[in-house]
Amino acid sequence: MEFQRKNNNSIIGKLRGPLLKVLFIVLVLVGFIYALGSIDFPAPNKKIEKIIPNENFKIVK
Repeated sequence: MEFQRKNNNSIIGKLRGPLLKVLFIVLVLVGFIYALGSIDFPAPNKKIEKIIPNENFKIVK
């Protein structure tokens, strides 16, 4: 019995591997974005105010 190599010369055969990789990466990114959107981050409760002296400003003409 001889082993036969399967030659896949079709476009679908050549692009199957890269398409699966891209699809996997897109699914991981969508899942990551969905997970970030579902986390309820607390709102900041402290007002931040910083006074900047006038000498730090430069006049641009």
